[in-house]
Amino acid sequence: MSDATGTGGLQVDPALRDFVADELLAGLDLEPAWFWSTLAELDERFAGRVGQLLRRRDELQQQIDDWHREHGAGDVEALEAFLTEIGYLLPVEDPTVRVTRVDREIAEVPGPQLVVPATVPRYALNAANARWGSLFDALYGTDALPSDHEPAPGYDERRGAQVIAEADRLLDRFFPLAEGSHADVVAYRVPSPGELAVETSAGRTGLGDPAQFAGHRPGDGDRPAAVLLRRNGLHLELTIDPSTRVGGQHHAGVSDAVLESAVSTIVDLEDSVATVDGPDKVGAYRTWLGLRTGELTATFGKAGRTVTREVHGDRTYVGADGEELTLPGRSLLLVRNVGHHMRLDAVRTADGEPILEEVLDALVSATAALYDLRGQSRFTNTRTGSVYVVKPKMHGPDEVSLSVELLAAVEQALGLEPTTLKIGIMDEEKRTSVNLEACIARAADRVIFVNTGFLDRTGDEIHTDFEAGPVVRKDDQRSQAWLTTYEDRNVDVALRAGFAGQAQIGKGMWAKPAAMREMLDTKGGHPRAGANTAWVPSPTAATLHALHYLETDVLAVQQELRNRPLADRRGLLVPPVLPNGGADLPEEEKRHELETNAQSILGYVVRWVGLGIGCSTVPTLEGVGLMEDRATLRISSQQIANWLHHGLVEEGQVRETFARMAAVVDEQNADEPGYQPMCADLDGSPSFQAALDLVFSGRREPNGYTERALTTWRQRAKAGEGDGESRAREAVVADGAPSPAP
Repeated sequence: MSDATGTGGLQVDPALRDFVADELLAGLDLEPAWFWSTLAELDERFAGRVGQLLRRRDELQQQIDDWHREHGAGDVEALEAFLTEIGYLLPVEDPTVRVTRVDREIAEVPGPQLVVPATVPRYALNAANARWGSLFDALYGTDALPSDHEPAPGYDERRGAQVIAEADRLLDRFFPLAEGSHADVVAYRVPSPGELAVETSAGRTGLGDPAQFAGHRPGDGDRPAAVLLRRNGLHLELTIDPSTRVGGQHHAGVSDAVLESAVSTIVDLEDSVATVDGPDKVGAYRTWLGLRTGELTATFGKAGRTVTREVHGDRTYVGADGEELTLPGRSLLLVRNVGHHMRLDAVRTADGEPILEEVLDALVSATAALYDLRGQSRFTNTRTGSVYVVKPKMHGPDEVSLSVELLAAVEQALGLEPTTLKIGIMDEEKRTSVNLEACIARAADRVIFVNTGFLDRTGDEIHTDFEAGPVVRKDDQRSQAWLTTYEDRNVDVALRAGFAGQAQIGKGMWAKPAAMREMLDTKGGHPRAGANTAWVPSPTAATLHALHYLETDVLAVQQELRNRPLADRRGLLVPPVLPNGGADLPEEEKRHELETNAQSILGYVVRWVGLGIGCSTVPTLEGVGLMEDRATLRISSQQIANWLHHGLVEEGQVRETFARMAAVVDEQNADEPGYQPMCADLDGSPSFQAALDLVFSGRREPNGYTERALTTWRQRAKAGEGDGESRAREAVVADGAPSPAP
């Protein structure tokens, strides 16, 4: 830690102090002394309020626990009356959003959304650049298009023919010709800027809906280098280059179909990162800053060669009106800050108290955005002068109000126009779900999305209903009354509040990055449910999920759904407990559930604690890769803790299962650079001990959160490994560790 000189009386980690002075403020008219004194003032202003709100969480939880101990799951009407009496359940409000200056990517263009850890620049760049993705590549290289043969090494023309045929089918579906099929096209021509002429083997035709022609990139005469099409607000570029191998095979010389894909991206400082000290936070902040200045680059080895990745520029065409048409080359960037419960050891008050981490996140996030707001960045993120801050882990409207006040205070400190800092409300805690109208009302002039998340929301459901009885198996939660109500009511409330055309209604992550066929078959339900965005685990997945938004006019669906009855919030109050106290659950099912959750916890923790990787593809017990972050850990640890508390499993059984699963996880990670096997010394393994800590302290952890245990054991691991840990993590990143944006 530094001394308090020039840091507003704060004790600041040297890495953070230097980052602020030498990088964050280097191009701004702000001084480090101002930054730290502002941070100290904000922390002092909000720390007491945060403490009160956290104590209120605990008070309410104690009252709910006492009620369930007396009544069990109880009667929904009686539970509703009790929750109303104690102030947990508030009167239903009728909010109307008043948000202004919202970029069209949020307000008007439904499409996929990526979430990427800020700690790995190459992945963050890949996500930011995933605004446009190759549909040909996505079809060629995944199971989205089942292969009818074993592909040959290099480019396989037979596989290429499959891709071309599927692309023709999709073009016929979404951009049909007035006559014939895209499979019959021999040339696309643009005789004039507003006209697309399509030559087929049967003659000349055009689009069935000429308005779908958005523009072109000039080529040789009337033969364009690219044709730009538009449907439901998304664009598709047909790149024409018969000199390439693919273009030479294609019947009309099309070398690629480039689809507008990840319309927005959340750069994550929260659940998908492992940031436990000053250097960790600097790594995350540096990525956000570099994306906002446009200067971020990453150099790494890939397939035996050195690759440098940088921020993409915009795309320029001749529009259908003959004028220049410029389209963004990057996702609209949002940033997710940490929740109210997080404190950061790397910055302490003069009395030695860790500061509120959310205050530092908010101040750094907004300060970095100044480069864009002031026109000092290489590329523009916002065209409306807004900064989008996603706020997680809020419990009810009072906590939303505090977040809004913090953003307003940061605006004032930076001299920003009021409501420059917008807020995305993560609907992932039960007290927010049951009071969603009131939460929206408290942020009516700032809220730009509400988003459901199955895993965190389930973890909080288990913790809230802990004393109601043993909960159903993790996978069975999806069929419970509370979850159906949750997903429907989130949409209903947002639409009634006026989100359509102003803000996003989001749905959660597709967790299987290798199962693209399954994703195509199922995730189309999200736009059909009225969600104008949903999370996907990779740029490739974003390109494929974008097809769902070509298929479904989400804005039209939202207009229809506005008239359906509001989902009854009493459905949210039904505890997801096993009938008869779980006495009828077969021992084999108990064993399998325990093994599945133990393996999941260990598979994630060995990366978080042992390697400092906050989000990656973790294989299940059956070997299926799932994209996991702390939300996965929360539900799994709460599941076992709940069964342990109610006697469905015993402590010795849990410990024995974790020991067996440690061997499984060691084998699954045997080829990971820098990996330290747990089974070599279970008692001395920080990862193994962290996993046990999560389960055996799960009942006592406030809201079932995992951050305390993870941070404690990660700090111990780093202290024990020294420089070797850093080298191991760099090796993992350079080797191409799985990521939300690989």
